[in-house]
Amino acid sequence: MRLRALLETEALGLRLLGGEEELDRTVRGVMTTDLRDPSRYLTGGELVLTGLAWRRDSADSEPFVRILASAGVAGLAAGEAELGDIPDDLVSACAHHRLPLFAVNEDVAFATITEYVVRQVSGERAGDLAAVVDRHRRLMTSGPAGGGPDVVLDLLTTDLDLRAWVLSPTGRQIAGAGEPLAPGVCAALAGEHLAAVRTGRRGPHRISIQGITYSLFPIRGAGRGPAAPGGTAGTAGTAGRDVRESVLSDWLLAVEADAGDWPAERLDLLQGVTQLIAVERDRRDAARTVRRRLAQEVLELVQTGAPPAEIAARLRVAAPVLLPGLGAAPHWQVVVARVDWEGGDIPGGPVAQSLLEEILVDPSASGPEPSDRIAVAHTGGEAIALVPLPAHPGEPGEDKGPGTALHADELLAAVRDPLQAGLDGDGRLTLGVSASVHSAEGLRGALEEARHARRVAAARPGQVCAAGHHELASHVLLLPFVPDDVRRAFTARLLDPLRDYDRRHRAELIPTLEAFLDCDGSWTRCATRLHLHVNTLRYRVGRIEQLTSRDLSRLEDKLDFFLALRMS
Repeated sequence: MRLRALLETEALGLRLLGGEEELDRTVRGVMTTDLRDPSRYLTGGELVLTGLAWRRDSADSEPFVRILASAGVAGLAAGEAELGDIPDDLVSACAHHRLPLFAVNEDVAFATITEYVVRQVSGERAGDLAAVVDRHRRLMTSGPAGGGPDVVLDLLTTDLDLRAWVLSPTGRQIAGAGEPLAPGVCAALAGEHLAAVRTGRRGPHRISIQGITYSLFPIRGAGRGPAAPGGTAGTAGTAGRDVRESVLSDWLLAVEADAGDWPAERLDLLQGVTQLIAVERDRRDAARTVRRRLAQEVLELVQTGAPPAEIAARLRVAAPVLLPGLGAAPHWQVVVARVDWEGGDIPGGPVAQSLLEEILVDPSASGPEPSDRIAVAHTGGEAIALVPLPAHPGEPGEDKGPGTALHADELLAAVRDPLQAGLDGDGRLTLGVSASVHSAEGLRGALEEARHARRVAAARPGQVCAAGHHELASHVLLLPFVPDDVRRAFTARLLDPLRDYDRRHRAELIPTLEAFLDCDGSWTRCATRLHLHVNTLRYRVGRIEQLTSRDLSRLEDKLDFFLALRMS
């Protein structure tokens, strides 16, 4: 029951003296005390009744109210029988600590208020228990088999007035009751959930975004044991598995409410909801078995050097499954992903497979079975996706080239922050994307291209990195593989004299060098870009050549400076 309901009950004779904005607090019990420090008897949520016998002078009010507020009581009701009007110092202390304060009319006994509160609270608890039993029955008969997670979430809204959403670990909304969450909110919720799981914090996890509090509950499918309560990242769960084996694949339930003060019955109900949705998750995984098997078969044919005709035959079988109604896909792309963890022997292939399936989901699709157009296999520590690309519309039989091709950076743009929270400093995700190919003959090359691109991504700093096929035809392919000590020595020899000069004289030789090279050595264009007179530019370039003993009119020296700047 709420404090507001007590105030509106005329028979209780309560008069509000302060804390009107806090009247929606929940009352879970009642306690009568005149102790100066009753904290040992308080558990939170009580309406405290007092005759003010503890108060000897005005200085006693502040510590008494502070103790009550710290204990989390719902409100304070002071009787007027002994002192008449409630002292101003008590009113001020309650206002300071945001504790609702009521005056109890001298004609009303504390026993009357106590009896009323106990009767109401006991009745609500009995009703809650009956409702929980009934809702469990309804959820079990209306669960995933009867309409998916949306049916379960609708019941939460209609019966408990709770808005809830099911999210993937990347923040994609899978199901929801009411208006969809904004993408930024979804990403923040997923990131908080992954960070909490990795650090072993006890659930439900709570986060406030734009003034709204959300409580997060993990959804784990069969074989995905939760981490040990209070454990740390990387510890084994109840199923004896490292939490890192499932943290990047488990769904989560986000509820728009603060579950920190929920009774056990309601928490049990939400636990039952997550178990029902976990059934849907497992069913979705089972439905992907066909796609995974097709990808595995094609991958084995490609890696063993099977004849192109045999590979093409398997692709003709795969295309209708991945692109229903469109026949054979005229183009394909290959995406390779790898998840690596520091320490421990954690299989990265299945984790990368599940994560790559999620990353490649069609962003225009929604629900538990989006048209994700993917087939992902895993071999060793790698996950390999075979992605069909429909052709652009054109005349029948005319190949217009691939439609919406995948780009490495775009794949990770929206999911980078949540995934970094799940990787938590000891894991890395690297991803490589091939160019599109239009025949079985090109598939082997596409696979090697995607693998090389992933290696380029792996050589970069950061926990979540991607590279595309276009980077394999550039000097940037070579730079990441230069040993660190060679890189440091090379850049120091060329650039340190310029940095030292800039620091001592507040000059801008490094920016001048970058602009000069970017303008292909054109004096006029470079001077215009830097808003300098050409003679000033010539002076700076001369100083660069003097300090480094290089000649910027020579191609070899220009190239050395260019590479040094790129590696610095």
